[in-house]
Amino acid sequence: MQELILAYKKWKQLNRTMALATVVKTWGSSPRAVGSKMLINEVGEMAGSVSGGCVEGAVVTAGMEVMVSKTPQLLHFGVTDKTAWEVGLACGGEIEVFVNPLAAIRFDTLVDAWEHSQKSAHAIVIQGSDQIVGQELILVEEGGFFGKIAYSQFEVVENWLQTTLVSGQPLRQTLNPQPSTSNPPIELFLDVILPPPTLIIVGGVHIAIPLVSFANTMGFRTIVIDPRRQFGNDERFPHADQVIAAWPSTAFSQFSLNASTAVAMLTHDPKIDDPALEIVLHSPAFYIGALGSKQTQAQRRERLVDMGLSEEQIKQIHGPIGLNLGGRSPEEIALAIIAEIVQVQNS
Repeated sequence: MQELILAYKKWKQLNRTMALATVVKTWGSSPRAVGSKMLINEVGEMAGSVSGGCVEGAVVTAGMEVMVSKTPQLLHFGVTDKTAWEVGLACGGEIEVFVNPLAAIRFDTLVDAWEHSQKSAHAIVIQGSDQIVGQELILVEEGGFFGKIAYSQFEVVENWLQTTLVSGQPLRQTLNPQPSTSNPPIELFLDVILPPPTLIIVGGVHIAIPLVSFANTMGFRTIVIDPRRQFGNDERFPHADQVIAAWPSTAFSQFSLNASTAVAMLTHDPKIDDPALEIVLHSPAFYIGALGSKQTQAQRRERLVDMGLSEEQIKQIHGPIGLNLGGRSPEEIALAIIAEIVQVQNS
C-alpha cells in the first residue's frame, strides 16, 4: 500500500488521470494474492503489482482504456486463454483483475485512514448493470461509512463491510435483489486495507541502526525511544520516522499501541526495559522481544513477576530476541530480529 500511496500523491500533484487494478479472484498457483493492487496513470506508469510481472502489461493496457472510456473492466487470465499465454501466465494459475477509473475522493479516504493507522474496508461492485458497476463504499475503523452503492439491499453491504473489517480477510459476494424490486443481481469485492505496521525500538544501541533500515525496507514505520541523548537523537537515526529522547512512561504516552505494533527492547538496562515492558505487555502488540541471554531473561522474568505481571503476560516476550541465525555482528543480530518479527506477523 505504501508504494501505491507514494505514487498516488506524486501523480495527483501532476494532475494525472489514474486507474486502480485489483486482484479479485485467484485459482491454482496464481502469483499474487487476492486484494493485490496496481495503480496506473495516463502515461502508462504503474505502481504495485497484480501478478508479479506476467500480466502487468495487459492490465496496464486495460487501465489506459478504462481511463478514456470511464467504463470498468473485469479481466480474466488463465492458462487456457490465448491471452494468458501471450502475457506469460503459463504456471498453472488463473486470476481475475478488476480495473476501475480511480475516484480520487474515495482513494483519499483510504489514504487518510492508512496514514492515521486506521483499518478500512472497501467494497466495490465488480459485476452488474452499467449504472452500478464501479460504485464504492468504504468503512473506516473509527470514521464510519463513506460513499454509496445504489442498491435496494444497501444495509447488507454495510454488514459485509463490518465483517470484513473485523476479519481482515477479503470477501467476494453476490447480492440478489429482493423480489419486490427490479434490480438485477450484483457481485461485489470487499477488501480490507491494514495500516502500516509499526516497529518501536527501545534503546538506540548499535543494533538499532541496521534494524531501522531493515524495518523500513519491510514497510514498517519506525520509532526509536531512548532517554539517553547520545543514543536517542535524529543524527544517529536519520531514517527513523520518529526519535523520542524520553523515558518509556513519557514516550509511550505520545502514541497508541495496536495489533499492528511490534516492540523490540534493546537497551539491556532494566531501568529502561522493565518500565517499557510493563506498558507493552498490557497492550495488543503482536510482537514483543527483548535482548539478552537466557540468564538475563530469567532475571528479567523475576523482576516482572515482582512488578505484578502474570506468567501469561511474560510468556509473550520473545527472548532471547530474534531467530537463531548464528550471527554476532550488529547487522546479523538486526536481521535475526526483523526475521522473527516477520515470522510472527505472518503466522
